[in-house]
Amino acid sequence: MNPRFLIAAARILLLAAVAVIVHLATTDRSYPVVEMVWDKAEHAAAFVVLSLLVDLSFPERRFGPAKIAALLAFGAWIEVVQYFLPGRDASLRDVVADGVGIALYALLIPLLGRFLPVRRPAQD
Repeated sequence: MNPRFLIAAARILLLAAVAVIVHLATTDRSYPVVEMVWDKAEHAAAFVVLSLLVDLSFPERRFGPAKIAALLAFGAWIEVVQYFLPGRDASLRDVVADGVGIALYALLIPLLGRFLPVRRPAQD
């Protein structure tokens, strides 16, 4: 697969994932499929996916502090927004669950490297 195509596809999917996550985090609409899953598992799963998409979207940089900080900042921003929304609660535990998802992705990198045709930069 063409690496430029993979990067472009990852960036489009990243934007779509962010849009869906922001919608789910801010809407008062109920989605039964989403509500069936434990909230912290949803956060962790969402951030595994976001981590993968961020990493594939910007392959010139390794998955390190800059990408992790950006992801955690996004998770914290969601909680700040939820603090101001009626019917929503901000939770530090949600940001911790986001961090668990990021850590799970980091642990999966060696395995994913075998299946994804993206050249990884040398680890610092």
